[in-house]
Amino acid sequence: MARPLSRRTLLRTAALAATATAVSAEAAGRAAAAPGPPGAAAAATSAAAAFTTVVPSTWTVRPFGLEDVTLGPGVFADKRHLMLDHARGYDVHRLLQVFRANAGLPTGGAVAPGGWEGLDGEANGNLRGHYTGHFLTMLAQAYRSTGEQVFADRIGTVVGALAEVREALRHAPAVLSVDGRFGRAAEQVRGSHQYVDLPAAVLGTAPALTLSAWVRPAHDAVWARVFDFGDDTTRYLYLAARNANGVPRFAVTASGPGGEQGLDGTAPLPLGEWSHLAVTLDGAAGTLYVDGTAVARNTSLTLTPASLGPLAHHWLGRSHFSGDPVFAGAFEEVDVFSRALTGAEITELADRRAADASTGRGDLASYSFDETSGGTFADASGRGLDATLRRTWGGPSHPGFLAAYPETQFIELESMTGSDYTRVWAPYYTAHKILRGLLDAHLATGDDRALDLASGLCDWMHARLSVLPAATLQRMWGLFSSGEFGGIVEAVCDLHTLTGRAEHLALARLFDLDRLIDACAANTDVLDGLHANQHIPVFTGLVRLHDETGEERYLTAAKNFWHMVVPHRMYGIGGTSSGEFWRARDVIAGTIGATTAETCCAYNMLKLSRTLFFHEQDPAYMDYYERALHNQVLGSKQDRPDAEKPLVTYFIGLSPGHVRDYTPKQGTTCCEGTGLESATKYQDSVYFAKADASALYVNLYSPSELTWSEKSVTVTQTTRFPEEQGSTLTIGGGPASFALLLRVPSWATGGFRVTVNGRAAPGTPVPGGYFGVRRTWRAGDTVRVLVPFRLRAERTPDDPTLQTLFLGPVNLVALDPSTEHLRCALYGNAGLSGDLLPSLTPVAGKPLHHTLDGVEFAPFAEGTEDPAHAYFRRSEPRVVFGTSDAGVANPARNDGVTLLDEIWAGAPFGSKDALVTRVRTTVADWVLAGLLSGTDGDRVVRTARNASYAA
Repeated sequence: MARPLSRRTLLRTAALAATATAVSAEAAGRAAAAPGPPGAAAAATSAAAAFTTVVPSTWTVRPFGLEDVTLGPGVFADKRHLMLDHARGYDVHRLLQVFRANAGLPTGGAVAPGGWEGLDGEANGNLRGHYTGHFLTMLAQAYRSTGEQVFADRIGTVVGALAEVREALRHAPAVLSVDGRFGRAAEQVRGSHQYVDLPAAVLGTAPALTLSAWVRPAHDAVWARVFDFGDDTTRYLYLAARNANGVPRFAVTASGPGGEQGLDGTAPLPLGEWSHLAVTLDGAAGTLYVDGTAVARNTSLTLTPASLGPLAHHWLGRSHFSGDPVFAGAFEEVDVFSRALTGAEITELADRRAADASTGRGDLASYSFDETSGGTFADASGRGLDATLRRTWGGPSHPGFLAAYPETQFIELESMTGSDYTRVWAPYYTAHKILRGLLDAHLATGDDRALDLASGLCDWMHARLSVLPAATLQRMWGLFSSGEFGGIVEAVCDLHTLTGRAEHLALARLFDLDRLIDACAANTDVLDGLHANQHIPVFTGLVRLHDETGEERYLTAAKNFWHMVVPHRMYGIGGTSSGEFWRARDVIAGTIGATTAETCCAYNMLKLSRTLFFHEQDPAYMDYYERALHNQVLGSKQDRPDAEKPLVTYFIGLSPGHVRDYTPKQGTTCCEGTGLESATKYQDSVYFAKADASALYVNLYSPSELTWSEKSVTVTQTTRFPEEQGSTLTIGGGPASFALLLRVPSWATGGFRVTVNGRAAPGTPVPGGYFGVRRTWRAGDTVRVLVPFRLRAERTPDDPTLQTLFLGPVNLVALDPSTEHLRCALYGNAGLSGDLLPSLTPVAGKPLHHTLDGVEFAPFAEGTEDPAHAYFRRSEPRVVFGTSDAGVANPARNDGVTLLDEIWAGAPFGSKDALVTRVRTTVADWVLAGLLSGTDGDRVVRTARNASYAA
């Protein structure tokens, strides 16, 4: 299908610097710049808009588009480069194969990706289609970030194909005509769920019978039927291409499988090759032929087709057993005779068309499958028993339906009372991925087909869900896995912003899971035992519902939920979940294992954090964003190229000696899907702007260049952060007046400084806040930000001795194959500032790498397969100051806090005297409490006084 040119496409300028458009929730269809003045955005839309961003009017802070922020050299650009190469090279027709197959369209020989995107994957591929949505989003982000036409072209290919798929699903299936053994043949693509329905009179009442067929199997699935004539799973006769032993089988029964009287072949039918099958029945004798040779004979049959009586169904390619696969392959020359042909006649049919054989065509039915269009197959027997191509599931309930599998999963979900993902695996989750990908494709390229597909998909969902009782919806959404719906509410709200249609907002509200919303709105923690990634995106959707409806409970629930996860269920790297589930609040050490920190969870927590920040500029959201982005998200992408796989983790095990798996499960998993997206939008939260354009937030220190069209300025950030402990921002363009709000990380507890054109900026930086510089900015203005790092150890709340190490924002992991927690002492050379870094030794030529007691520590962000320890056992057996050993054991209280812990908790110290004073008073308290002898206390104070310290 040729792509229609939208108005925006026709008017688009070639310049990638064209103003990005924002669509406001205030009135769908009207543009309001984000960030930008009301008039400018409308002009951009009608003249030269390259991209569109959905920005609700309720947001007090607004993001920039990916096209507005260019990544500079560094770790983010390096990792993105790897993913962009994957995006350029992966064959999108492989992704489309499952959609085309489901619609009965030609697949062009494409091979489905496999894993979760194929019929042979986990749970029979019940999630197929989700990965295509992720891939579309990745392509959209890649296009917005780079402007490379290859990404727009690939978007157009996918969207065009999906439009063809939807159109095909709206109609009865049509034959796929392919080359046959003699002429044309009818192909059944695996995954099409199509079969040929023969009229009821096809068998007649003759006491003898011959069934003859040419078949070309395309798959080795067992129990796929060549034909199955019967009523149900009790009374039937069938010919299967492969039985459980992989050979052809004919059977007849009036009492189900246990009563089958059968004939079994001796060898499998070859795949991709034509084979002739025939069964002759004459009284008690039955013979099975393969390629003209009798391979099985039974002379003790007591059942005949006539003895079964009239049968309800006469199918080619479909079984009466719902769990059996539909035949995948091609049919040609199917004939039914009212007598048992001789062996010589069968041999003749195995070499030529029936019309050219002495037998002639079948006198009960004869189908050559020469048709090249339509869904009807002519009967040449003279009896007028034309056959019809049908879907096992009928067809969509609404013309907007679009999926890579039948509507049956959605239907079955409505009656489920318990979860079973082998039957129903999160169909609305998959619908969300497709919807999100289509929306992103439209917003990036202006392709109106994508918007039409997205709108139709939501129209179908609304038609399906709006008629269900509220109790049914609540039960559905409460089911683990089967009822998971991902971020569909956020996506539907974005669509509502674009269309303004009441049905779309009504659809978004149909996903309310009231018991979860009400509990979190009341700040009641009910997360223990819930599947983490099933629920995190729910709350991003609730924030968007607040935007669209004004209901405060949605926003309140989301804020409270965020604080239930951060820090109470957060690992040091920013990840959450253990074995995909949440455990009790503040149980971190007790959940560490090989299946911690599902990567999708970090992706969705980042989305929630930035969305909450648009409403409430709590720096904690951006502190978390930095932590998760610099550690789990970067570390989840392996640092090597691969054309076929994105090389992204599923779980990031935090157990000692864990080796990351970048090719998880069978592939095309949810985490690989979100990994496609994460690696192509690293710059999405570096800068935000106040909605009134009065301030620019610098949230992350990252090499980049911002083009702020509204202010006619650029901001170029030059840095090697985190290898460099600071950044330089240079203003271009102007003049423009606004406040530059520089984030002061919560870990930046000393030495954060800002200079403007070489002069110190007035004000006092507060860790965990923003430092503001307001002025009229002019081209060439330079802002230097110094963000000194310190090495710190973060304790787990349920086991203070189990800790993880951070240098500024960087989580450092020990590279060691041991599967037991390493024991580390860090106070030995701690500086007066409390910085533990002097106890480590830097590794020459390897930035951010250090050693401790011969063990190398490296940034978690490095995507290697080295066995690593994210957590270690803190062990400070002796009192040591400035490398001087006091000769005294380091005592501990009942709560695990040691003498050295309490002393260093007073850091930073302005001088050595301040430290010694802290040592003296702490020792006196511990001696008084009977935790330390007076003699040992004197040794401790004396050692502290005589030691030398790093700053």
